[in-house]
Amino acid sequence: MRKIAVFTGTRAEYGLLYWVIKGIQESSLSELQLYVGGMHLSPEFGYTASRIIEDGFPITEKMEFLLSSDTPVGIAKSMGLALIGASEALDRNKPDLLVLLGDRFESMALAQAAMLACIPVAHIHGGETTEGLIDEAARHSITKMSHFHFTTTEAYRKRVIQLGEQPNTVFNFGAPGIDSIVKLPLMERKSLSESLGFDVSSPYFMITYHPVTLEKYGSSESLINLNKALELFPNYKCVITYPNADTHGRELIKILDDFKAQNPDRVLLVQSLGQLRYLSLLKYCDAVIGNSSSGLIEAPTFNIPTINIGNRQKGRIIGDTVIQCGDSLEEIKEAIDVAVSPEFKFRCKQAKNPYGNGDSSIQIVDKLLSCSLDKVVAKSFYDFEVSKK
Repeated sequence: MRKIAVFTGTRAEYGLLYWVIKGIQESSLSELQLYVGGMHLSPEFGYTASRIIEDGFPITEKMEFLLSSDTPVGIAKSMGLALIGASEALDRNKPDLLVLLGDRFESMALAQAAMLACIPVAHIHGGETTEGLIDEAARHSITKMSHFHFTTTEAYRKRVIQLGEQPNTVFNFGAPGIDSIVKLPLMERKSLSESLGFDVSSPYFMITYHPVTLEKYGSSESLINLNKALELFPNYKCVITYPNADTHGRELIKILDDFKAQNPDRVLLVQSLGQLRYLSLLKYCDAVIGNSSSGLIEAPTFNIPTINIGNRQKGRIIGDTVIQCGDSLEEIKEAIDVAVSPEFKFRCKQAKNPYGNGDSSIQIVDKLLSCSLDKVVAKSFYDFEVSKK
């Protein structure tokens, strides 16, 4: 039986990994090892480890490493603690394969520990670009420490190969986050309102704004401009989720707390919604606004408008439902005007999601169970230019 470890450190990452984790757990060919850390274990971010347990997944390792600091020094120390914890967890459990998703510092620490322990790594969402973030470098670094790669578009598959990875180890299966939209029975508006304690029967926006880690103060001025723009659309309520535990993240939380205090009846601000409520809110919202990858990857499946602000996601492939705008008040207001217009909503209804159709996780799990692990740790560099000659 193949022992497959999966690491998750954030609420969003867990939502994307849910069906992969479930597939590994339910297979008679594998033993699931679930490593949970970071924001999941922080009360400040909703202690979402409890939700994982409620979903029926036993946690193999709880990895405490997230310091209560979002300075560059604090994040670096958290990363160091994550590396120590990961090396100990891998040594205790000795998995045959480690599954990581994305580009965060926690995942890079796990990849480093696995590299030193000679444990093969399977990486999901490689090859993507986010030019406004330090995550850009983290993602490509994880790619170079990984042995199997599951990308979300063909363009990203080619980029991973361009980074020197062997083509027969890189698979374009689409984005696993879309699977939940297809598989989960989403909540109706009434039950959703009751669950939230907030009426979503009237028009509302879904908002997530994360720090732009390569910009000064995490682009807090941009969030202030977004709040000012939202005040110009008083007929729309706002459901806002907390930013990630990135550099300068707590400064953004303070700005959001102030905005909520000024608009107590119109704004719902939550640490974590959970996958079911989040996707259900996407289904009924009038627009997704902010700079989260979810607006580019999952939201298009609902054929709803997304306003992607600033540089955080710069470089990602975007579909016809996405409006890219700058971070000034005027640009954000203009983008919202377009998003709520009948013309743009009609365009969204005709659009297709460039990240797949919801069958990614089953393909990933099948490959995790069937791929040969013999002699994969010692990789050879695939020279893209030489191969073309």
